[in-house]
Amino acid sequence: MTIWFRQHLFALKSALSHLRSSPGNFLFNVLVVAIALALPIAGLTLIENIRPVSAQLSIEPEISIFLSPDTPRSDATALSVSIKKLLKDANISAKLNFVTKDKALAALEETSSLAEVLSTLGGNPLPDAYILSLSNSDAHRVEFLTQQLKSLPGVDVVQVDSAWVKRLAALVQVLQLSLLFLAVTLSVVVIVVIFNATRLQVISHQAEIAIARLLGATNSFIHRPYYYTGALLGLLAGGIALGLIAASLRPLNQAIAEFAKLYASEFHLVPLGWIASMLLLATSVLLGLCGAFLSVRRQLSRLS
Repeated sequence: MTIWFRQHLFALKSALSHLRSSPGNFLFNVLVVAIALALPIAGLTLIENIRPVSAQLSIEPEISIFLSPDTPRSDATALSVSIKKLLKDANISAKLNFVTKDKALAALEETSSLAEVLSTLGGNPLPDAYILSLSNSDAHRVEFLTQQLKSLPGVDVVQVDSAWVKRLAALVQVLQLSLLFLAVTLSVVVIVVIFNATRLQVISHQAEIAIARLLGATNSFIHRPYYYTGALLGLLAGGIALGLIAASLRPLNQAIAEFAKLYASEFHLVPLGWIASMLLLATSVLLGLCGAFLSVRRQLSRLS
């Protein structure tokens, strides 16, 4: 075990020595890889911030049935019988909730900044309404049910409230697939960059490698410093990419805060958690090792 540690410690020292001999090229490669890694990390950060918002939204179809403002309360409450009969005839199970105009006004005053504006109207402009919550199994029958509800007496407007939620869920899924494609593509770019950087290192150390072989050095002993170089390159590039994304969130949040105020929201972007960050750093190290492994095996096989 002691010999194993000594060998790896010597390989790490050799890798650092190689880096000190050409720091400019190494730092340039780190910057290129960091930029390539920053794109999928930024996409992942965006999706992870959107995911909790979309998860809190119900994707079960909801239909809002707004009655005519001049509909008497007795007629409004009696309309529930017609709606339930319509649901029974269509064999649809749903939850029906009657929302009075007074209750709707009170909820609007509590959840928005329009209380002062509403108080100047001199009355309640909102109509009585029914909220119809369907199950996902009946989602495909929303359009049919909407047309039937519009034909009921006293009904003014019928609105499907969850259509945009489904669009948001579909958009998040498209973003996830796009991010996966981008991550795979840029991973190949990272491997190619590290492959080329390692190849140039091996070429510049041909004489050193030849002498090591004459002294009886094994292939593992010769390969190991380049593996550490690739891993260090991936580690530094991953750390820089995470730092760039975290630093860019501050000015972005300032702009988002102004936009969110228009919708009485406090939404803001937060950086990835430490578990996700550690996984991304491990991935960048693995990409560095992969690029170095492929390059060293190919280049040294040509020199042998």
